[in-house]
Amino acid sequence: MNILVLVKQTFDTEEKINIINERIVEEEAEFVVNPYDEYAVEEAVRLKEQYGGEVTVITLGPERAESALRTALAMGADKAVLVNSGDVALDEFSVGKILAAVIKDREYDIILCGNMAVDNGSGQIGPRLAEELKIAQVTAITNLEINDKKAYIKRDVEGDIESIEVLLPLLVSTQQGLNEPRYPSLPGIMKAKKKPLERLELEDLNFNNELPRTVVTTTFLPPKKEAGYILSGEIEEQVKQIVNILNNKEKVI
Repeated sequence: MNILVLVKQTFDTEEKINIINERIVEEEAEFVVNPYDEYAVEEAVRLKEQYGGEVTVITLGPERAESALRTALAMGADKAVLVNSGDVALDEFSVGKILAAVIKDREYDIILCGNMAVDNGSGQIGPRLAEELKIAQVTAITNLEINDKKAYIKRDVEGDIESIEVLLPLLVSTQQGLNEPRYPSLPGIMKAKKKPLERLELEDLNFNNELPRTVVTTTFLPPKKEAGYILSGEIEEQVKQIVNILNNKEKVI
């Protein structure tokens, strides 16, 4: 079984975000594998252990993203692909196009990715990629079984569980509850240093023909929360207080 996994390097979830001149400062920040992608890597390794085959992890990002690939290799993936984005500003549209260009000529039975990235939370990359490759997709899965070129999947749907049967090849996005990602072992970390890592540049993929459709113009932190209002008296009096606050203090009506 040929298994592809998309991973992204993101800020450590406990990292304090600093913004200077409307730009996120990354120089001294700590970066990790996107937590949702860890479920994808773990599930891919489990599929390989059960059915045999090969796991290839792919990331699109700056050179520092190599460490995320090495972590995935240490968890049990076999090889990696780093597409160097350099300083180019990318959006979900362009990322989907680029990843499709990387994957379209490769052999695969299933593609796994995180349900979303914790840095922007769009949840668009998996569905966009599946659309580009013209394959089936199932998002937010919590259980995956494969039998004779057919996948049996369970996914969360508004507080309930949906069961799906779908033919390979397909793309699935993973979330918490699917599995418990393993920690890279010391032997795994040592082996990861010797596993093959392919490097690609955007120029190799003719990226210049696919410009981003959206551009970030300003980045800022949300305003600090101020103290709330405490209402008193009967309901009718509280309603008058709310109207007064919204009208004269918050200026929203």
